[in-house]
Amino acid sequence: MAFRFSLAAVLLVRENAKKRAEQDLNTVQVEISRITRQVQGFEIDIANTHIARENAMRQLIPAGELRTFEHRVKTINEAKKQLLVQLQSLKLERERKMKVYHAAHRDLETIVEMLNEKRTAHDQEQNRIEQKQLDDIFASRAVKEASNN
Repeated sequence: MAFRFSLAAVLLVRENAKKRAEQDLNTVQVEISRITRQVQGFEIDIANTHIARENAMRQLIPAGELRTFEHRVKTINEAKKQLLVQLQSLKLERERKMKVYHAAHRDLETIVEMLNEKRTAHDQEQNRIEQKQLDDIFASRAVKEASNN
């Protein structure tokens, strides 16, 4: 025997599922934004390091300092590559979360439509019952008046 749940209870569950999916999606998007800002910061650091290296090359400085600039650029590039790999995996995760969100949204919309259809059917049935009662009252009054005359 299958369990039967009210549409309102199912609607509540679907709303919660949609909210959860939306929160998961937002979390991933915030993380993508954070990593993108870090990558941009690394690109600025690399550009500044190249400028500092070019300025240093115009002066008489030890070769060790030039190596320090090169090492700094290399270190930043490695960190940037790691972030780009992480960013790519987060973008894939975002796509999965987006699919889950769309499915939850679609399910919620389906339940809302079913609930609205059920309400409309109930309202129509109530209107038919009320109309039948009014017709019965009118008919009984008409019979009473006909018998009195």
